[in-house]
Amino acid sequence: MRKFTLITALFALSLNLAVASEPMIQAKQQSEELLTVTVEFAKQMLTNHGEFIPYGGAIRPDGEIISIGGTNGDEHPESQEIIDLLKSSFISAASKGEYIATALVFDVKVIPPGQETKTDAIAVAIDHKQGLSVIVLHPYQIVDGKVSYGEVFAYAGEGSIFEN
Repeated sequence: MRKFTLITALFALSLNLAVASEPMIQAKQQSEELLTVTVEFAKQMLTNHGEFIPYGGAIRPDGEIISIGGTNGDEHPESQEIIDLLKSSFISAASKGEYIATALVFDVKVIPPGQETKTDAIAVAIDHKQGLSVIVLHPYQIVDGKVSYGEVFAYAGEGSIFEN
């Protein structure tokens, strides 16, 4: 997996978009909007509860952004089970044309660029039907009940939701 800073990822995307079609420019705009909406809920949960379980969001073909939760019936589910459930649901709905973009939001431990120790981070895996795929990471720390955020960075995504 190739690591990018968010600025590098957006710059590379901008270069591609300079010669890209209108649909790819719209995909970038839609993906940024979905990212903004979905990450805000994680931040609220961290501020209010100090944690969050994986969840998602999607954009329907008419442009409506929806929130998506998943459960396996357990009161305290394993995060990976919920991630797998949501991803499977995204793939199924995308194949039926129900979504044009998806965002899977989960908590991870990462080593941010330029650092040597792991920290918690909000991970948002964005996939768009136009082929855009990125994982944006928002490092955070909770000290004395207060959440502080580090510099955002990104990786190229897997592109596993939409068949291109």
